[in-house]
Amino acid sequence: MSPTPALPTDDDAQHLASLGYTSEFKRDMSPWANFSLGFTYLSPVVGVYSLFAYALATGGPPMIWSFVIVGLGQLLVALVFSEIVAQFPVAGGVYPWARRLWGRRWAWMTGWVYLVALLCTIASVVYGAGPYLAAAFGFTATVNTTIICALVILALATVINFLGTRVLAMAALIGFVAEIAGALAVGGWLLVNHRHHGLGVLFDSFGAQGDHSYLWAFAAAGLIGVYQYYGFEACGDVAEEVPDPGRLIPKAMRRTIYIGGAAATFVCLALVLSVADIPAVIAGKDVDPVSTLLDSAFGSVGSKIVLAVVLISFLSCAMSLQAAASRLAFSYGRDDMIMGSRLLRKFSPAKHVPPYSLLLAAVVPAVIVIGSKASTDALTKVISFASVGIYIGFQMVVLAALRARLKGWQPSGKYRLGRWGLPVNVAALVYGVIAIVNMCWPRTPGTPWYDNWIVPLSAVVVVGTGLIYMAVHRSYGRSEAPYDDAIPKEAPDSTAAAAPEADAGPGADRTPVDA
Repeated sequence: MSPTPALPTDDDAQHLASLGYTSEFKRDMSPWANFSLGFTYLSPVVGVYSLFAYALATGGPPMIWSFVIVGLGQLLVALVFSEIVAQFPVAGGVYPWARRLWGRRWAWMTGWVYLVALLCTIASVVYGAGPYLAAAFGFTATVNTTIICALVILALATVINFLGTRVLAMAALIGFVAEIAGALAVGGWLLVNHRHHGLGVLFDSFGAQGDHSYLWAFAAAGLIGVYQYYGFEACGDVAEEVPDPGRLIPKAMRRTIYIGGAAATFVCLALVLSVADIPAVIAGKDVDPVSTLLDSAFGSVGSKIVLAVVLISFLSCAMSLQAAASRLAFSYGRDDMIMGSRLLRKFSPAKHVPPYSLLLAAVVPAVIVIGSKASTDALTKVISFASVGIYIGFQMVVLAALRARLKGWQPSGKYRLGRWGLPVNVAALVYGVIAIVNMCWPRTPGTPWYDNWIVPLSAVVVVGTGLIYMAVHRSYGRSEAPYDDAIPKEAPDSTAAAAPEADAGPGADRTPVDA
């Protein structure tokens, strides 16, 4: 179904109408709420607490420098995204951006990879919250209780999203305030009262690399940074719910990187300097240094308060991920790009949300979580794709932007990099490829080959499944929504203009931008 623009009622509606759409969303999300959505998706507490033990054991204290390196790399990606969203402020994020920069097939695959990654990430976040919820309420974290806790977190996130943009924005702000206050309070308390090391320890690996070069150990431990810095794109996923998105969303994306990265680095710094026995962590004698540290630093009552902040962080993260996934699914449905589009594009006039797209973002993660009952190992394999899938989706957009620039695209939104656009785009692509290779690199030689290569294998399965779907269903070919309009087209000559319609080329079915 081709989107039919209506008469614009304001500048935002007029801009969207020029892109071929009329939005049913309400622009109820303030600039700080938009930033908070990206921040809670990035979630410094969730990212650091989940991977701190692995990173410290693998690379020692210098692993903290990965936050700086990755932060700079992801800032480059965010700058590229900022130019794109300023020109194309359409709900759904990477899918509509890839559609306007390249075309329907590239956009379909970009959205497919990213949607699968988001659904897997939602499952991994709510499942990871299970043990913390169990600890907060004082019961043992078994497989069954973890599944129940995960489903409770998922249900709460879904309810919040179903209540509409205004409630989502308020919840995101609450989550941001709770998480940043908790991060500062916990980190500050640890640094003042429980610090065991000076800053010099940040340059001491404690022999974590063994007999190998420290570069390899740092690359592996640096995954804590690689897995931390995404979430800024969620600011653009809700572009039709933010007033003046071309100006405000680029600011929100940069704030997510600056503030989220600084908070994550501060939390990690406080933990590193407060772990009393770092060699014990590296040797595997202390497999959960975060819990050990929190228990000793805050006692039973204080640790419960910290756990409450951690749980709010997990809930906020799941909520933001779900919002991003549902807007992407809705965007697919609105453009008639996938099986089930008639349901995915349905909109609730009362709450101004896409109900069936939200259900998709709840049911699929729930099925993945419940599947852990049969095999926790299978769950690990499913969610292993989550982070690398998000990075692949990012780089497909970055590559599409670079291709468009080389073909003549001149960003025309309210945010532009000017002459820095091309070098920033190239640098963002180089960084992203290096990060993807680092995530895919096999590091468990003692395991079966399919476990050692699980991350690239999972990516191949997802992309391969998408290619099979595209070959069989070809729904992308029926979509009449605008595409490939970022690149300027040459004016047709008189001969081409006089040619019969039947002789038109493959792109003859494109809908003009102002259709």
